[in-house]
Amino acid sequence: MIMDSDILDFVTCCISKLAHVLNLTQAEVYRRLKVSGILDDYIIPSYDVLHTFGSRYLVEDLTDFMREKGVLD
Repeated sequence: MIMDSDILDFVTCCISKLAHVLNLTQAEVYRRLKVSGILDDYIIPSYDVLHTFGSRYLVEDLTDFMREKGVLD
């Protein structure tokens, strides 16, 4: 999938919010999302649905998924 500027902005926002909530650097959040496949297999392809969610729900959803994938305690 080609990432347009709206998707890129959304991904950047997700990473920033996760970094803040998880007390991690943005680089570390990006690395974890990338190695787990969450970024390429979930966030980007599901942009049309995910970007309609509130930020609190989105952060909870992504942190739950990160735990499921084993990249978050």
